[in-house]
Parts: sequence; structure tokens; C-alpha cells
Amino acid sequence: MPRPVDPITRSVVEHRLSSIVTEMGEAMLRTSYSQILNSSRDFSIGITDTQGRLVAQADHIPVHVGALPWATRAVEDRFRDVVPGDVFLMNDPYHGGSHLPDLTAFVPVFDGDERLFWTVVRAHQSDIGGSTYGAYNPDARDIWTEGLRVPPIRLTEAGRLREDLIDLLALNTRNGHDFRGDLAAMVGAATLGERRMTKLFAEFGGPVVLQAVEGLFDAAEQRARAIVATWADGVYEGEAFLDDDGHGREDIRIHARVTKRGSDVEVDLSASDPQSTSFVNSSHANMQSACAMAFAYLLDADVPKNAGAFRPLTVKAREGTIVWAEPGRPVTMCTSHPSDEIVEAIVKALSGACPARAMAGWGRRFRIALQGEDPRTGRGFIWHMFHARPGGGASSGGDGWSTAGEWHTVGGLKFGSVEFAEVRFPLHFRRHEFLPDSGGEGQFRGGLGAALDLVVETATPAVANTAGDGIRYGACGMQGGRDAAPHAYRLLSEGREPRRLKTKETGIPVRPGDVFEIRSGGGGGWGPPEARDPVARERDLAEELVSGKGDR
Repeated sequence: MPRPVDPITRSVVEHRLSSIVTEMGEAMLRTSYSQILNSSRDFSIGITDTQGRLVAQADHIPVHVGALPWATRAVEDRFRDVVPGDVFLMNDPYHGGSHLPDLTAFVPVFDGDERLFWTVVRAHQSDIGGSTYGAYNPDARDIWTEGLRVPPIRLTEAGRLREDLIDLLALNTRNGHDFRGDLAAMVGAATLGERRMTKLFAEFGGPVVLQAVEGLFDAAEQRARAIVATWADGVYEGEAFLDDDGHGREDIRIHARVTKRGSDVEVDLSASDPQSTSFVNSSHANMQSACAMAFAYLLDADVPKNAGAFRPLTVKAREGTIVWAEPGRPVTMCTSHPSDEIVEAIVKALSGACPARAMAGWGRRFRIALQGEDPRTGRGFIWHMFHARPGGGASSGGDGWSTAGEWHTVGGLKFGSVEFAEVRFPLHFRRHEFLPDSGGEGQFRGGLGAALDLVVETATPAVANTAGDGIRYGACGMQGGRDAAPHAYRLLSEGREPRRLKTKETGIPVRPGDVFEIRSGGGGGWGPPEARDPVARERDLAEELVSGKGDR
């Protein structure tokens, strides 16, 4: 057995790994083509080992990273003849992926002849084919209408790019130009990570890096177990509900039975409702990721979120339920819903074991995708609404962050520059600001949602679709805090009655000059409202975060 790496070397390797994934993320941000990546940052970076264990990650989208171990294992299972210069690609939810829009690129990292790690980039594509532009199809009854399925494939063979495969993939999307650019950015970022890892091996040696990583796993496990050991033993239950599946089924229940013993936590989701005919089902990898997210949110922020930190966690679930659909079911909504509800149910359950760590609910995702023609260029466009984010949940540490996003992103997704969006798309942001009274009341107030009035400045009719949840259920309060306000979206068209938008519909006609009136929900409150500091109440009123009259 090789000798353990000394603590100083281990720390240096840890920080080098962190710098590598951060640099990969910067490369991705600066070279990607579509606004969903270079503005809203809907991508994630990771390093895994050949067992699929998560070694390091950058601060991007938690629901992406938590599923990477299953994606890596799918590539490992499919290919045994990996050589330097190979690049692999996949997205299939039934081969370790989460949902079809999230393509994942893998580059193997060798030390001499020995393959030790993978550098991984997962990025949400602005379109992946299928029946509906923008990837989300509320009408989908199976996965084949959701888009192009990519099992693990070899995109580059020993440094030779498979142009025929790229042509095939790009031809099946509605914006091949952006798709090609984004795919090149993904491969470039992963290749950059491989080069930086090779340099690390040259400085320390591959065996030393491997031993340092094992030490990092063990240290993270020790810290996680030390925290869990302070929680009260017991069996706890929590539940959360989806509004509907878009096909007439409402109040879809996600149930978590959580057993905490010593330093171990078992999450059992087996009692969750049956799977749906709609795209709100979860794939297996996505369900596992949601459970890992919930557990991670209850640990200290500075505990490294690598494979070691998740060793205390065991997950049980039943195939055929909403949290783990059978092969062939549609799943595109799953990274948002039911991911958010899985997290909420687990955190609610464990609020009985570690009440001070259990934060209130974050707002739910409610997106709009708009397709039309830009009158300034005559070119078609697809725009995804990442603006008007919901509020973050409050915690025992203070008020929630306003317009921070949802459980599955916790601030990782950005709404990007309003000015940039107006330059690139025929849109005018007439209003985009915090929405008073949208956060749940509590000893600590939930973060606010947003008020957005968006004018569509096309010259010809456009079409929109929606995908999301949260018009019936607002973000949950915790420890006596109140629930936040739910979403309220309308389409205003001159000479017509306002149309209240559903969270799951396609083919919404949008006329030139129409206005999307968006009122996004806030985060849940934490602790009883009567315990709020009077000074904080006065500050809320003075800053017009609370009005007493609402704005819905």
C-alpha cells in the first residue's frame, strides 16, 4: 500500500482541482454561443474518477452535478477501449442522464498509459429537436417526442473529430449554428480540464494525486458524518406536491421517509405517487441528484461536496413512480420538477432532526420559451425566459435572497443582462424589479420574487410554450414561517381579455405588441412571524419590500 499523502500536499491538490473546474467554467462561459449558456449559465463542470465518483465540481447547477456519477458510469459501461484524445457525449435519461436538453461531454485523463479521471461538462441546449422548440414539451406522452436521445457515443476518436456525428446531431436541432458552437465550447472546456490535470500529474505524479483524492474523500466523509451525528435520531416524514402534470392530474405527491441513525441517513421515496403520462416524471439519475442536493444543503457550506461527503446517504425508491419513471416515459421537466419537490420533502422531514439547518422552500420554476422572427434581421429566434427568478427561502441565518431562483439551482442560474437580451432579441423589458409581499413572512422573511412586464416587439405573430409549476403551491415556510405567494403569469393582448398562463401548455399565440405580465413567487419564511425583529420590519417597509397591499 502506498503511503498516505501528507496534509499539505493533499490541500494543494484540493485547491488545484478547484481551480481547474473553475477555469473550465470560465472557458465555457466565454466561448459558448447561446444565451442560455453564455448569459444564464445553465451548465456545470465536474471531475470524476473511473469509478464515477465525483472528485471536484465548480459552483454552477447542483442538479446537474449530482447526476454526473451515473452518467460517467454509463460511459464506463459502454466503452472499454478508451484512448487519449477521445471525447464522449451523451444525454439519454435512461443511460445515466437527467433530461434530454442536458448534453454531457467527457474527456478521459491519462497519466502515461493509465486512465485515472474524466473531465466533464454538462450544458443545457437551447433546442434538442422533438415536437416542441426549446426542448420542453408539455404535450409529450413518451420520450421520443421530447427530442434527440444520445446514448454514450464516441464523438472524437483519438483526436479525430467525428464530423458526421456532429452533422447528424446539429441537423436534428432547430438552431444548428448555436448547437455547433455550444458543443465546441463544451469539448473545449473539457479538453482544457484534461490539459490542466495532465500538468498536475507532471508536477506531483499520478499516484500522489490519486492518493490525495482518496484522502479528500475520507476527509469530506468525516466532516459530513460529524455533522449528521449531531442530528436527532429517528424516523421522519415529509411531503411536497406538484400542482399538476398538464394532463388533468393534480396534487401529485412526493413522499420522503427519512431514517437517521448515528451518522447515517436513509431516504426512502418509495411511497411517492405513480408515474405520469406527462414530462414531470424523473429519471433515476435525476432523482439521485435531488436527494444528494437535499443532503448537501443541510451540511456546512464549506464541506467539500465530493463523493466522500455523500457516503452517509442511502437512497431507496421504486421504479414506476413519479420520482423514478420506467424507460420510455417523458422526463424533460424533471430537473426542475419533481427535483424541487423531492428536495422539499426531504428537508421538511429532516427539519425534525436538525431544525436550525432546515431552510424554507425556494420558489418553483416557471419558464416561457418564445419562438418567432426578429424583424431587424429576418432571422428566426428561440428565447428562453430566465428573468424574473423566484425568491430563495429564509433560514435560521437570515432572510432569503430575492430573485435567487429555485431549490435545484440555488442561485446558479442567472437571469443575465436585460440590455443584452434586448439587443439580441425583439423584446423590451418595460418593468423588471422586486415584487413586494411575494416572500413568506417569518422571523426571517423569504426572498422576493419579481415583477416583469415584457413587451414582444416582433412584426409577425410568434408562439410560446410554458413549462413549470407553482401557481397553486408557493414555496413552503419552515419552523412556523409562512408559505410564499405562488406565481401569477398573464399574457396581455390589446382588444382581448388577459390570458392567465398555465404552467404547462404549448402553442400559445403571441401577437406583435403583446405583453407578458410575470409575477413570480418568493421564498418561504423561517420561524414564526411574530418573532421578527421590529427593526427589520421597519426596514422592509422603508425599502418597499413589504407594502401591505400586494402587487398581484
